[in-house]
Amino acid sequence: MNCRFCNSKLKHVFADLGKSPIANSYLKQNEINKMEPFYPLCAYVCSKCFLVQVDEFEKAKNIFKNYIYFSSYSKTWLDHVKKFAVESIKKFKIEQNTNVIEIASNDGYLLKHFKKSKIPILGIEPAKNIAKIANKNKIPTMPKFFGEKTANDLVKNGKKADFLIAFNVLPHVPNLKDFVKGLEILLKPEGIIVIQFSAYLISLIKKTAFDNIYHEHFSYFSLYTLNKIFSAYGLKIFDAKELSIHGGSLRIYATHSNNNKINISKKIKELIIKEKNNGLKKISTYTNFNEKVKNLKPSIRKFFIDAQKNGKTTICYGAPAKGNTLLNYCGITNDLIEFTVDISPYKQGLYLPGTHIPIYSPEYIKKVKPDYIVILPWNLKDEIIEQLSFIRKWKGKFVIPIPNMRVV
Repeated sequence: MNCRFCNSKLKHVFADLGKSPIANSYLKQNEINKMEPFYPLCAYVCSKCFLVQVDEFEKAKNIFKNYIYFSSYSKTWLDHVKKFAVESIKKFKIEQNTNVIEIASNDGYLLKHFKKSKIPILGIEPAKNIAKIANKNKIPTMPKFFGEKTANDLVKNGKKADFLIAFNVLPHVPNLKDFVKGLEILLKPEGIIVIQFSAYLISLIKKTAFDNIYHEHFSYFSLYTLNKIFSAYGLKIFDAKELSIHGGSLRIYATHSNNNKINISKKIKELIIKEKNNGLKKISTYTNFNEKVKNLKPSIRKFFIDAQKNGKTTICYGAPAKGNTLLNYCGITNDLIEFTVDISPYKQGLYLPGTHIPIYSPEYIKKVKPDYIVILPWNLKDEIIEQLSFIRKWKGKFVIPIPNMRVV
């Protein structure tokens, strides 16, 4: 495997998580006894540009053609994007003659805040089933994958972006060069790009958040590496912000390299220095992470095994991709977990890939009264603990798996 940005040969392992199914390939009941594909899940780091990446075993068009991840089921996230929209409209003077385009716009959960201010909007969403729902909700959405071709098609039809948003999509892109080139094509000469993604490498490494690694996440970034990628395609990152959302995210602001009206913030240099101080320009930092993950696995397994030995009922909350990585890597299957629950009706009634743990509605918790609830989307633990506070009535306890197994 060669680096998807600089084409260097990849030699150094960041995290070898064995073999795993595609994290969002949930199963129907009539599929759980059929053969299920497992693929190597191994992340490498490039010794030249420090891009962390996994190989593309399944084409993105197959992964995302009928996706069931909807952004509208987390209050924490919805509050976050509403605040972003309100602040952006004010900060960048976004008005009714400003074209706002969002890539991977999901069901329109973010764009609706711009629509309320009568700002022209357009969503681009690769999952046709989700794009259909967005259009039904009167958020104009193209069911397309984004890249150079889609950008050129839009430009030919007179569509260019003043404000171009891409939240939680950059890590999901197998062809980085095509995607970033598409951004450059679609952006107006003085336009602004805002990109935000979770699994920012500083946070991922610090928290040993190996569960953020799965096949749909093709790449994992530092600001240092992103600077290299964007500058190679005529774009400059002029501001950046670390965020606590989703367990540690990074938001970057970019524009055309020749846009002299926008200067590069001192935050860029400061954050790159911080990355260096955290070892992100040392190969040993990345290879040591693999050892940390190996050491964490036994303690996670031990909790589930001990709980079963002691006659405790353990269930999970959530059916996120990260949870599927954790359960499959640690060998936690339906013999140790009775079920999981998820607030999304699109996941209820299905089974987790690999582990075949059934997914029920959160209401089912009150019937079973479990002793432990393991919060798989641990990045949303505060929201979930508040939502399920009623388990304290029967002395139920929550378990947070990352950065280490702890009962709260």
